Amino acid sequence: MTTQSLLHRCARRHTQTTPVATYPTQRVDAVMSASFMVLKADISVKDALDQIRLDAPVKDTIYFAYILDERGGLRGTVSLRDLILAQPETKIEALMTTQVVSCSIFDEATEAVRLISAYDLLAVPVLDRHERMVGIVTYDEALDVTEEESTEDQLKLGGVGKLMGSIKDSTISRLYKMRVGWLVLLVFGNVFSGAGIAHFEDLIASMVALVFFLPLLVDSGGNAGSQSATLVVRALATGEVKRRDWLQMLGKECTVALLLGLTMAAAVASIGWWRGGPEIAAVVAATMVLIVLVGSVIGLLLPFLFNRLNLDPAAASAPLITSICDATGVLIYFSIADAFLVIPV
Repeated sequence: MTTQSLLHRCARRHTQTTPVATYPTQRVDAVMSASFMVLKADISVKDALDQIRLDAPVKDTIYFAYILDERGGLRGTVSLRDLILAQPETKIEALMTTQVVSCSIFDEATEAVRLISAYDLLAVPVLDRHERMVGIVTYDEALDVTEEESTEDQLKLGGVGKLMGSIKDSTISRLYKMRVGWLVLLVFGNVFSGAGIAHFEDLIASMVALVFFLPLLVDSGGNAGSQSATLVVRALATGEVKRRDWLQMLGKECTVALLLGLTMAAAVASIGWWRGGPEIAAVVAATMVLIVLVGSVIGLLLPFLFNRLNLDPAAASAPLITSICDATGVLIYFSIADAFLVIPV
């Protein structure tokens, strides 16, 4: 049996016995195609083009062909463009690129997406445990994986379960189950905010003006935390940031959060002066700086913590961060007010 017929048989076998639905959706082999163009290294460009012309109708892509050895190992690649521009008698071995970017069949699908994006590839070859080529992940499949991962992360950031199909076609029962878990959990989390307010009842009763600024301040902390978490989750997902980078990111985030807090404090200080005088203005401004700083740090560290525990960083969702920042913000606000304001007798 010739090498070429062996390769064709191998490709047909993978095409027929590798149903996509049997693999977990997060792995490369769930999204790869076994229909790829194979060429021999010792044939001429003319013969290669004839073969591509013959096989093109049943291949997923013909823009790149893969050169395999007798055991199916990947030796190199050659582009259709290079074949068209080369002399007909040139051997494929002289044209092929031997430095090939590839991924393992056991990698997550996001790794194939990362390689395609990083190296501007139309497809990335997939190798098995014996370094034999068993398929490719095309650019189109990578786009589908990216969209699916992005949708899943957005739902998790919103504290919503996995959506099966379209939201328009989902049943009321399904939509209810997707959302009820986090909401019930966070109800109990918000009890801490209520407990903090109850602890400072006397202070609130004596200086009602403080209540005016409570939603403004605690929401600012939650918003800052959600922004920080969104940036970190995205950076972890794309590989821009690794788990070991948390300390460097913390220093940078503290600086940014301090600048943001000072800017927002300047904006609300005048309102505090108008509503309650210079003392209230000072308390509100100081609280704003501290709440934004603490909220941003919480939003930064939670995704790193989830990643360290081998959990999805996107599960450090905006509702969770907001609830933590709300409870923390209440304690910070009234503690500062209690320490610096003179309560009228």
